[in-house]
Amino acid sequence: MANEKECGFVHGVYLQLQSLIASFWSRIWRFLEKAWELGASEPRKVIHCLKVGVALSLVSLFYYMRPLYDGVGGTAMWAVMTVVVVFEYTVGATLYKCINRATGTFLAGSLGIGVHWVASQSGEKFEPIIAGILVFILASAATYSRFIPSIKARFDYGAMIFILTFSLVSVAGYRVEKLFEMAHNRVSTIVLGTSICIFTSMLICPVWAGNELHLLIYRNMEKLADSLDGCVAEYFNRDGTAKSSDHDFGKKMQGYKCALNSKASEESMANFARWEPAHGHFNFQHPWKQYLKIGAAMRNCACCVESLSGCVNSQIRIPEFLKKNFSEVCMRLSSHCSEVLRELVVTMKTMTKSSMTDLLVEDMNFAVQELQNALKALPNQLISPHGSVNDAKGDTTSKQFIVPVIEIVPLATTISLLSEIAARIEGIVDAVDDLADLAGFKPATDNKSKQSQCTTDIIDDETMKVLQKV
Repeated sequence: MANEKECGFVHGVYLQLQSLIASFWSRIWRFLEKAWELGASEPRKVIHCLKVGVALSLVSLFYYMRPLYDGVGGTAMWAVMTVVVVFEYTVGATLYKCINRATGTFLAGSLGIGVHWVASQSGEKFEPIIAGILVFILASAATYSRFIPSIKARFDYGAMIFILTFSLVSVAGYRVEKLFEMAHNRVSTIVLGTSICIFTSMLICPVWAGNELHLLIYRNMEKLADSLDGCVAEYFNRDGTAKSSDHDFGKKMQGYKCALNSKASEESMANFARWEPAHGHFNFQHPWKQYLKIGAAMRNCACCVESLSGCVNSQIRIPEFLKKNFSEVCMRLSSHCSEVLRELVVTMKTMTKSSMTDLLVEDMNFAVQELQNALKALPNQLISPHGSVNDAKGDTTSKQFIVPVIEIVPLATTISLLSEIAARIEGIVDAVDDLADLAGFKPATDNKSKQSQCTTDIIDDETMKVLQKV
């Protein structure tokens, strides 16, 4: 009996252990699947990991090879630490950290040696007091500079490295005899590490922050156009079916959120892009700040699209007779708005000024005026769809009039939002036009004018031949 209980207990423990092992293995397998999907969808991240490995392998040679190790001394570990800390995904972010770290280290080392010399001239008794006072003043001033917006945006990391290195050099100088040699070795190894990071980042499949910002802006613009079309189509859906249940359609309708949530990414990319050298279609002084203005204009428009999406998801539905009267004109305005946005996308993609934008904006404004005229003419049609109002009693007529007025409120809100979206799209157009002027986009090529010019040339040639015969 006891043996049977023991066997049952052991069997139960075995089953639990087997279940735990299977659960653990399934979690690991799911993790590996997700990691594989991430690498397959974004291979540049895999390449970035390989680039970090290459940079660390190169800098590790100063430890593995004796002649290199003797050249830099025991501070070679600072080069390894520098690679780990400053190597970023984009070239601009890597340059930002490398230049800030090298500059901050050099300035801090120089001032640290100067503070040590000044303190040592005051005698052994006052040396720690003078050194402490100077550390307090310079560290406080450097910390305060991090609150200044212009310095915080571009040199915040360098200020932090300055405070760290200056404090270490100043404090260590009180006990270390060969302070200059220590500072020199530390600066040289950090410069070595940053140089390896810069060359590896720029030469092996570089990812430019400026290019990423450019792609982010016009992709958000595409999503904003798709979202606008999707919201209006869903609101005036004639057959009553819920297209938003479709995953792809619902995802397009939510595309405006990308423009709303990309402010932090745009600002960081614009900051990093200013550190990058000229590359591709982007010159050294490319107007990266203008992209922030375009992003802000798109967020203003996306706020209205978000409100329009709220109208779509609202439980209040407009009557069928109002839907029939306004669906066509609202869909037309939505189509013109999205056409303007997509034309701006083409302008951004090709970096070429468009000759169609002004015409599309005029069509959009005409559609806005048409929609407003239809709304003004609506009160005359409010009562008739609900039946005859030629009643002897005025109460019946007033009640029939109040009901349509209540029903028109959601539609009036939607129409107001569409008109506001059109106005804010004009702000996006102005921002893109300013970018085209500042960045020197190529002039527009009008195919129609080329064809007419060719036709004119042909007619002139034929006329000349006839004249020659005469």
